[in-house]
Amino acid sequence: MNPVLRHADILRLDAQVHLTRATLTAERPRALHGHDFYELFWVQNGKVRHHLPEGAQTLAEGSVVFIGPGQSHALQGRGDHALVVSLCLHPGLVQALAQRHPSLAGHLFWSANGIAQHHRDMRELAALNHAAVQLERSRCDTIAAEAFLLPLCADLTRDNFPADAPDWLLRACRAARDPAVFRDGAAGLVALTGKAHPHVSRSMRKHFGMTPSDFMNQIRMDHAARALTTDADTVSQIAADCGIPNMSHFHKLFRAAYGDTPLQYRQKRQRRVVQPS
Repeated sequence: MNPVLRHADILRLDAQVHLTRATLTAERPRALHGHDFYELFWVQNGKVRHHLPEGAQTLAEGSVVFIGPGQSHALQGRGDHALVVSLCLHPGLVQALAQRHPSLAGHLFWSANGIAQHHRDMRELAALNHAAVQLERSRCDTIAAEAFLLPLCADLTRDNFPADAPDWLLRACRAARDPAVFRDGAAGLVALTGKAHPHVSRSMRKHFGMTPSDFMNQIRMDHAARALTTDADTVSQIAADCGIPNMSHFHKLFRAAYGDTPLQYRQKRQRRVVQPS
């Protein structure tokens, strides 16, 4: 029987959350473990092997995993310097969030199978770690825990993916926000699924009403729009970072998505920035 970790043994009497940073060894876990609390962890550095009852998968840096009570799992480092950040969350805290925010149903901790995986890019991972530091410095009470969780939950559920889409497709679509994936376009999405391109294309059309290329170009243009307003890179550098070195094609996609050329988009938003007098 798998050992079960209990929040009463981890959380202080007045705390709602406990944060742990752990460097993982490459030694295979002897057994899976369960827990009576909600767990959130992310891969801060390196690669991690995530063992589940149905098998194991490799998680890359930036992978974020939500696990509900009753789920059994274990973590194993892959190579050197595998580092994870893990949060033990009081069951009452998470259950109260779900009651106040019904739109969370079916997502994150509240997914159908009790486990959900997402990905944060370099910028998003930095923001997540900054929030984690703020949480560590707090009293770890309800207001501090919610101040950490709510922005993350809002960000990760903004996609509003169709609830009837198969899990394998949802996982791939969420992980597709990783630049290492969307630079490869539709081929990157298909590779994540491990399924044949025609099957992925049919599933995308059925559940999302678009092709894999349309979906990935949408992610690429979202990335480009953020970069145009926050980075100083040239338009050609941003296009290349999106995996679209053909500038004519990049301009066509961006104009179709935002109604302006990339340069017009950048200039309009830079003019809206209020400068201190």
